[in-house]
Amino acid sequence: MMLSAFYYGYACSQVPGGWAAQKIGGRKVLLLSFVLWSSTCFLVPLDPNRVVILVIARLLVGVAQGFIFPSIHTVLAQWVPPHERSRSVSLTTSGMYLGAATGMLFLPSLVKFKGPQSVFLAEASLGIMWSLLWFNYASDPPRSEHPKATAAGFGESLLPVKGIQRIKMENEGSTVRSAKIPWKKILISLPVWAIVVNNFTFHYALYVLMNWLPTYFELGLQLSLQEMGSSKMLPYLNMFIFSNIGGVVADHLITMRILSVTKTRKFLNTIGFAVASLALIALPIFRSSSGAVFCSSVALGFLALGRAGFAVNHMDIAPRYAGILMGVSNTAGTLAGIIGVDLTGRLLEAAKSSYSDLSGPESWRAVFLIPGLLCIFSSVVFLLFATGERIFD
Repeated sequence: MMLSAFYYGYACSQVPGGWAAQKIGGRKVLLLSFVLWSSTCFLVPLDPNRVVILVIARLLVGVAQGFIFPSIHTVLAQWVPPHERSRSVSLTTSGMYLGAATGMLFLPSLVKFKGPQSVFLAEASLGIMWSLLWFNYASDPPRSEHPKATAAGFGESLLPVKGIQRIKMENEGSTVRSAKIPWKKILISLPVWAIVVNNFTFHYALYVLMNWLPTYFELGLQLSLQEMGSSKMLPYLNMFIFSNIGGVVADHLITMRILSVTKTRKFLNTIGFAVASLALIALPIFRSSSGAVFCSSVALGFLALGRAGFAVNHMDIAPRYAGILMGVSNTAGTLAGIIGVDLTGRLLEAAKSSYSDLSGPESWRAVFLIPGLLCIFSSVVFLLFATGERIFD
């Protein structure tokens, strides 16, 4: 319940976060998000007799953090030229994986020497420090006369539209454009659903591994996390590396006109998800720490490579509504976390009753087979329905 509470809150705020970023700007919404979740982490009491308060706190942290990715995509869509988007999104989001790797390395020792409350205080402190930096140095997106906007080729067309906007016509007249968001077109668009399906699969695999990989090391392989040293952080460090490789490769293919935007997205998405599926299916076969770390590192690394396909595609097809589309697809990704984390627990409980313990490969086979098969299915969907062309004005 405590693990899944975060994801329920996170799912609830994805689309509202995209809407808020579209209306008032990603800079303000991102700052608000960090202040809210940092404050909640700072105030949460770790008391076994007050579990309800802890669940509510995790729910609130999920709600606050749900604004982050829609806001980031809104900011990047407004600031970054199309030929720089892949590596910009990859570099920005790869910080999440670098943070996970650092956490896996340092947090067990922090808990051992300072207690579990110290983890929440450390997270809150980092969040507040970042908020101060963002408040001092971040700025609103450029207007059309700004050199950055001119280079990007979109000027004011992607900036937040408030209320009614008058647009000058060639004959010196004007027309009125409403700020209405094309929800119906978004919800029936096959390219949008291709992104949604792949976001679901990516996060299903990611959340299952992030939440259950430590348990697999401890119970499935009978290994101590503290004794594993720095090797336990390699899967997440690999995500950081491959995420940035994917972004650089994608922008190179597009800039050098080696492949079109559509073919670039499909190529990297397919390679990433296909290799990840093989690594996931093979993971329970290896019964050593080195084999498990290798397979999980390959799986997460190539999933991150695939982000240069589906995750950047929001800004290809709808740069004005990139934050909203990110909110929609990330809602699916969060539901994957709720479903995957809970289903994995149930599968392991069923396996424990059948095999008496969780140290055999049979107990974990279904856990890793499901995301492996989902990767194959999602890559096929993306190949069939995705596009790199702009389809929303």
